[in-house]
Formats: sequence, structure tokens, C-alpha cells
Amino acid sequence: MSTTARTKSLYVCSQCGAESSRWLGQCPACSEWNTLIETAAAVRRTHRAGSLVDAAPLERLSDIQALDTQRYDSGIEEFNRVLGGGIVPGQVILIGGDPGIGKSTLLLQSLAAIGPQRHALYVSGEESAEQVALRARRLALDSNGILLLPEIQLERIAATLTAERPDIAVIDSIQTLYSEALTSAPGSVAQVRECAAQLTRLAKQRGIALVFVGHVTKEGSLAGPRVLEHMVDTVLYFEGETHSSFRLLRAFKNRFGAANEIGVFAMTDRGLKGVANPSAIFLSEHREDVAGSCILVTNEGSRPLAVEVQALVDSAAGANPRRLSVGLDSNRLAMLLAVLHRHAGIACADQDVFINAVGGVRIAEPAADLAVLLAICSSLRNRPLPAKTIVFGEVGLAGEVRPAPRGQERLREAAKLGFTRALLPRANLPRTPIAGIETIGIDRLSDAVDW
Repeated sequence: MSTTARTKSLYVCSQCGAESSRWLGQCPACSEWNTLIETAAAVRRTHRAGSLVDAAPLERLSDIQALDTQRYDSGIEEFNRVLGGGIVPGQVILIGGDPGIGKSTLLLQSLAAIGPQRHALYVSGEESAEQVALRARRLALDSNGILLLPEIQLERIAATLTAERPDIAVIDSIQTLYSEALTSAPGSVAQVRECAAQLTRLAKQRGIALVFVGHVTKEGSLAGPRVLEHMVDTVLYFEGETHSSFRLLRAFKNRFGAANEIGVFAMTDRGLKGVANPSAIFLSEHREDVAGSCILVTNEGSRPLAVEVQALVDSAAGANPRRLSVGLDSNRLAMLLAVLHRHAGIACADQDVFINAVGGVRIAEPAADLAVLLAICSSLRNRPLPAKTIVFGEVGLAGEVRPAPRGQERLREAAKLGFTRALLPRANLPRTPIAGIETIGIDRLSDAVDW
């Protein structure tokens, strides 16, 4: 009877890093519960007595020739935008999102477009070969250039990548893989970390562009160890509302391009289609001017977007007024209401305040402050803002209106969409007028409210 050598396992505390040879409910070092995670034990290599290790050769940084790497065209323009212009050989990409939002659909469409020019491999760990083929047929894709491998064992996948040497490979998903070196179940922290580390090392050595599909937790973050995001070159998130056909693909980390870049897609019966004019989906079509609506030009990566910010201010029914924000930071909303009271004399202490960014977009930049406050004032006084007006600017605690980055690009986007007036920080006033749009510079929040 033959026996197979098996790598020993080690249990490491995720809180303090203490090691144990067996699993324990409580870490003996820091006394935290359920923090011991199985990992492969490192093989210790010893040198003979008196042997020396040669020092590694050094290079001067200024002498290294940094050349622009030729990128692969993903076949989808919006996908290329998020990646920074295309896929780099040897790049490792991690893409996450809610179940059913379109991760596998997007990657299958991309591989079908790449297939005729590049060697593409799709590793399916969640679906059978028949299921993947049915999806490709439903999307009417030309799948002749795609090689399919339904497999979840890491060693076999690594051997296939070494033998086939594809230009790009998709692993769907990293949580389904397991390594024979570990005894834990697929999807565990140890398995995810070990599989990702070995595949990343292989991709760098062979120049294979690798795409991991990752699961997300109920909080919306990527499942598995945080080190998974540190190992890869690019981290992408798919965002979107379940009742909406529009999807946002956002880059949170990108070593080969700009972070916070977004791509906008529409889900159709033929898969995901890029949206040429994304500002149109974030603007409502009102037949007449309505109170509580303000148009903001926000920056998402390198792309300016016009977004409608809506506010509803109503008398509070209870003792504690509600503060609800959708698409914007709720804590920042509470701060802005205090600034509005202190520096503009408008109190909302007995009012319910609801804020919404139309289209399901999430706005994180402080340049939305002025638009939010003007929308609140408009709803409270039941007076609509002037038509064809856009607003942007950060509001400080002292009531000052601070400049926003890349103001010129915001104004050009507004002029292209037909807006004729812009209320903006005085520091963002253009040196040369922009055709078709009037700019009004302000210094204080009270000036904007009076206007």
C-alpha cells in the first residue's frame, strides 16, 4: 500500500499571529475566540554549517528601463476604461459583486471578444460545462476561441495553465478551489489564500493575465482574507440595484490605471452593453421644475458625471426627526445640516430629511455638499432651483465653500449636456469662459442660499 506525502497544517491566530499545531476554540496567546485559521506549514530549509548565502545583485533605479506594456483589448470599451486601457500581460484581477449581478456574463463576453486574437481559458468551478455553454448560446456569443476547464482542484488547474500557456484565464470562482496540501474545505480562509497565492505566482512567472471572480459577504465586502486584495493588481466591484437594469463596475485598486474609475453597463437579454452617455441615466426627466432637485457634476475616476440629487424635507411626526440618505454618507448629512443651521440660519431640527442620488450611484466625494444643501433648502421652501443649473463645491464647518478638483472638466461636461448656468466655488471659476455656460462663483454657504 502506497502512501502520499502530505504537507503539514498549522493553525495561526488572525488577531495576534500566534501558532498552534492543532485547532483550538480560544487562542492561548491573546484569548480571542474562533480566530485560529488553518494554513500550510512552511518548510524549513537548513544550510550546512559554515555555508554562506550569496547576496542578491542590486540595480540602480535610474538605470532600469521602464517600458510601456502592450495591453490586451478586452473587447468591451467600458471594461477597458475601468482597467486603465486594457488588460496587461501578467495582471491579476479580482472582481466581486452580489450574486447574479453579471460578473460571469461580463467575463464570458470579454473572452468571446478576445478569443479570436488571443488564447483564452475559462475555468468554471461553480457551473458545469453544459451550463456555461447554455449561457454563451443565450448571449449569442462566438465561443470558438474559448477553452473551457470545469475543475476546482488547484494542482490540476496550475498544471493546465503551465501546459496551455493561455494569454488570459478566468477563475470562476476563487472560493470554489481547493489545494491537496490543506485539509480545510473549499472557501475557507486558508484555501482561498493558498490558491490565490499559487495562481498569482504562476501568472507572474508565465505572463498570464488572470481574472479571479470573488464572492461577497452580506455586508458587501469581498469574502475571504483581506490579504487576497493585497496580492492582486486590480480590485473591481460590480454595483447595482436589483430592480434596475444598470450596473456600475468600479475599480477600488489598480496598479496599472486610475483607481475609482467606473464603467456603466446596461443588462439586456444579450448580456451587458456599455452605456455611451452615462449622465443620462442619472438625470430624471421632469416636465416642469420641481422643488428639492439639484443637479451635481461629480467626478468618478477620470469621468465627470451629471447626477440628480433629490431632497425631501417634511415635518417630523415623532420626537426624533429622521435623517435618511441613499447614495450619500449619512454622517456627512448630519454635519451639513448643522452647518446649514449655524451659517445660513435654516433650521431642520423638527424636520425629517431624506436625500437620494438618482440612478443608484454612490457619491463619496465632498464636492456634493453644496448640491445637497441647496436641494434641502429648495424642498424646505418649496421653491425649485433655476432650470439648466448645475452645482458643485465642498462646504466646510465654518460655512466656507471650498474648491473641487478638476472643475474645468465638470463645467465642460455640463455644457455638453446643455446646462447654461453653474454655481461653483469662486476658486473654480475658469480663467477663460466656457462657451454656452454662465459661471457664478461663491465664497460662503449663505451666499449660495441667498442666490
